Amino acid sequence: MTMWAAVIGSPIAHSLSPVIHRAAWEQLGIDGWEYRRAEVTEESLPTFIGQLDESFRGLSVTMPCKQAIMPLLDAIDPLASAVGAVNTVVPSAGMLAGFNTDVTGIASAIRRACSRSGVPVPSSALVLGARATASSALAALGELGITTTTTVAARRFGGPGSVISAASRLGVSVEQVMWSDVSAVASAAARADVLISTLPAGVADAIASRLAPREGQILLDVIYSPRDTALRTTFEKAGGVVAEGTDMLVYQGAAQVQLMTGRSPDPAVMRHALEAELERRAREAGGTVHP
Repeated sequence: MTMWAAVIGSPIAHSLSPVIHRAAWEQLGIDGWEYRRAEVTEESLPTFIGQLDESFRGLSVTMPCKQAIMPLLDAIDPLASAVGAVNTVVPSAGMLAGFNTDVTGIASAIRRACSRSGVPVPSSALVLGARATASSALAALGELGITTTTTVAARRFGGPGSVISAASRLGVSVEQVMWSDVSAVASAAARADVLISTLPAGVADAIASRLAPREGQILLDVIYSPRDTALRTTFEKAGGVVAEGTDMLVYQGAAQVQLMTGRSPDPAVMRHALEAELERRAREAGGTVHP
């Protein structure tokens, strides 16, 4: 019987999870396992989960399934419950258990950027966006020791997976700023030590030109393809510190490998494989290749 794990979500064809997981497995000497991509929507998710058998070793869960999968699980880690999103599922004693490794991915990416740049860990934050990744960002800020009110800027704050609901469960306070109030967003950005954008590619471009980052201020844009987002360009020109979205992916993936295999991989090996794949894709697309 071939053991396997997979990344599920929709669209899934370009997911980089297979690249980093396979690199981790190779480094750990795990042979004979398969890591797959599976196109799974909210509608097809119950059927997919119902067909899992004893050869399954774990799932990496992406949108739109991070909330939808929760009622289908037997047990959910308290952190994932508080955040309101599951990005990892593993079999446990005949049951399905859900976890959230996005939190450690975000916190670890920011810590690495601070360490490499010699700046202190942030003590205040602005989060752009109000869905699952923004909720994980709130929890990550708690891991970094931020106890002050975090400002969240978004078009809307209600609905399933709301960051406001997550804040209540996490016991943290947030200040809401409407995305349409550009001046208020820019003002909140000026006060924050770190700005975390959880917005889809291109959405934050409009606000980037209104920001005036200071030297040493930190940006984590979860978008890593394209890497040169308008936010990143603005921060780099101002001498800001950029925490890599690829680091978030690597660290959350390393935590997933630990949960799925019981062994700790080397994030540097996973990072190298990820960068090589991004370079390959950039060459194929005729784009710019970054070191």
